[in-house]
Amino acid sequence: MATNPIEAAAGLDAPPTHTEKGLRGNTVGLLAAVTLGLSSVAPAYSLAVSLGFVVMVVGNLAPAALLLGFVPILLTAFAFRELNREMPDCGTTFVWTTRAFGPLPGWLSGGWVPQIATLIAMTALSRVGATYLLDLFGLDSLATNDIAVLITAVLILATVTTVAYRGLQLAASVQYVLVGIQFVALLGFGIAAFARHGASAPSLSWLNPFTMGGLGPFAEAVLLCLFIYWGWDALITVNEETQDGDRIPGKAAVISTLVLLGSYLFTAFAAISFAGTGTEGLGLGNADNAADVLAALGTPVLGSALATVVKIAICVSAVSALLTCMIASPRTTLSMSSHGALPKAFTKIHPVYGTPAFGTLFYGIFATALLALLTLVSRNFLGDAILSIGLLIALYYGVTGFACVWFFRNQLRGSIRDLLLKGVLPATGGVLMLAAFARSAHDMLDPAYGVTSFHGVGGVFLLGIGSIVVGAVVMLIVRARFRPFFRDGRTAVVAPTSIEA
Repeated sequence: MATNPIEAAAGLDAPPTHTEKGLRGNTVGLLAAVTLGLSSVAPAYSLAVSLGFVVMVVGNLAPAALLLGFVPILLTAFAFRELNREMPDCGTTFVWTTRAFGPLPGWLSGGWVPQIATLIAMTALSRVGATYLLDLFGLDSLATNDIAVLITAVLILATVTTVAYRGLQLAASVQYVLVGIQFVALLGFGIAAFARHGASAPSLSWLNPFTMGGLGPFAEAVLLCLFIYWGWDALITVNEETQDGDRIPGKAAVISTLVLLGSYLFTAFAAISFAGTGTEGLGLGNADNAADVLAALGTPVLGSALATVVKIAICVSAVSALLTCMIASPRTTLSMSSHGALPKAFTKIHPVYGTPAFGTLFYGIFATALLALLTLVSRNFLGDAILSIGLLIALYYGVTGFACVWFFRNQLRGSIRDLLLKGVLPATGGVLMLAAFARSAHDMLDPAYGVTSFHGVGGVFLLGIGSIVVGAVVMLIVRARFRPFFRDGRTAVVAPTSIEA
């Protein structure tokens, strides 16, 4: 019998095995892993909502900012690859940071911080997907109604929770379609923009970072670009379900980041060539266009009919990333629970689908509750919560880079390869990420940063730093319950439990 090429690429033709945590092994191949990494970044959505703001800061040097923002991401990807080779655990940075620095930094920076960042991102993604979906169906009045958007977002969350609950095979198949739509739309948009009459010729000078005009614009633009690349590490959380799990996830991480860089640079060059960086009309420097550059340029570039494809791409981009979040986060809590750092309920595995059943349902319900809370409190509050994600990203990526260096410190003299890939490059990435964290925290102190403020302190700063402080308090509370883990951080993996189908 002929083998389905997609199934073969995803590793679905290999008989599944069960890992020590109860997950189904051999269900993800290289193509599926790369696809999960790309989907979690939401490339169409991320580029649409970020490119305009980057242009407003550095003008036609936006491609240079995209390239510079990619550097710490790539360096961090090397750290993830090397650590995954040594410790292929679905807890990823939680396990790695714990092994390198101990249970307290591991639980807080490797567990709590990325999970909170992901939950906040899920509220944004579900809301964006709901708004675009209503708009695509011609329900413009409902697309601006908070209650209608909330109800639609909850339905989207319920759908992706169901897909994630039913297993990686179904989720990977869905992601092939969703990611394919995004890249076809970006490619078509770029080609059409270059071909339009009046488009200027792209220039290599747009990649020169030394003409940005100072450290301030340089740092601000790079910080904006970090958000565009964030999320690719979600593919590492399926390492225990991947063929050759100590090698393929790391390889997929590097491939996915390179694909993102290429697609972002191509689209940025095309958009600038067509619209320019002016502050009026279609110019990318126009503040009215910054919130959604692709939607603003869609009709002028593609015409009204094909512009709908761009809107579809942004909608499915948000939903695709949401689905990957729903796959990745429950696996992190599964690992944390398996190592004795969370309640045992998170180790419950579905007997048929081989998924972390309790964790998946938990995240679906918790994300829905958080979305409702932030929406009902204030739309501005939700917006500032999303902006605060940058702090959390920079923190846990930076700590992971240093965890790689410290964990492999005794191997760095073994070879030039070890020195570079386990030491110099991850350390450089860690420095850049923590520098971005410090710069972001400084900028976010300003009450004018974002929309909300409290007693002269920016609301974005309070939400970002506040979530880390809350995590530290929660950690001290749960420490008494999970004494074996917090004593040495090296408890044996708890045997998985099964729930009724």
